[in-house]
Amino acid sequence: MSRSQSIDRILEDWAYDPQTVNVRIVRADDGREVIQMRVDMGLLQMETTGRPDGDRPHGCQTYYDYLVKLAFRDEDFELTEEQCQEADREFAQFYHRRMCWLTLEEYSRALADADHTLVLMDFCAEHSPDESWTMSHEQYRPFVLFHRIQAAALEQLKRQSPEAAVHTLNVGLEELRELFADHDAEEMFEDSELAVRLSDLRESLRAQYHVGRTLQERLQDAVAEEKYELAAQLRDELVKQQTRPRP
Repeated sequence: MSRSQSIDRILEDWAYDPQTVNVRIVRADDGREVIQMRVDMGLLQMETTGRPDGDRPHGCQTYYDYLVKLAFRDEDFELTEEQCQEADREFAQFYHRRMCWLTLEEYSRALADADHTLVLMDFCAEHSPDESWTMSHEQYRPFVLFHRIQAAALEQLKRQSPEAAVHTLNVGLEELRELFADHDAEEMFEDSELAVRLSDLRESLRAQYHVGRTLQERLQDAVAEEKYELAAQLRDELVKQQTRPRP
């Protein structure tokens, strides 16, 4: 009797919950770990390294790496319609895996996947054949950056460094503000859901871990109040903190 190709049993044993991201890590038949995401009418399975679908486009680790090779050979490189479609596929794959990593609290991996998406966005913007196609991705840049900031801060927290997590959120909020400003939307920044959620996370970390003003914040305060001697001392301490070897 031929082996069943149905996934009925998996779906029956793993009910779909529309209120959350349904994700788990399981062992494949060959022993490797894979990510599974339960979706409304089925299941997505992704690799944990390389490209989520496990493919090596034209022998490269990702399609982005392949495109970079093409552009290196041609300074006037412009994406074809087929290449745009393949880039879109890679955007979607890395989005799904990034969401899985965040749900699984694998923040360093979520950070890496966000970085991949951002550099692919940069490449597509530079070599796009069509402005509307470019904007179909650029409209999501704040959201991807939000995930990157969130993941970086929570990874710092996992390393038992709440003050570093607060600092990372401060730096990230300024980066997000600059992105809004670049699109003539800075007046919308403070009330945007992304900024509010990052600010709320920062303040919750301050309260939970009793984090006062960080060294960077105290330095900014000292400069604003023209307390230059104190600013110099804080700057020296900040340099020491940044160069101190991690345990």
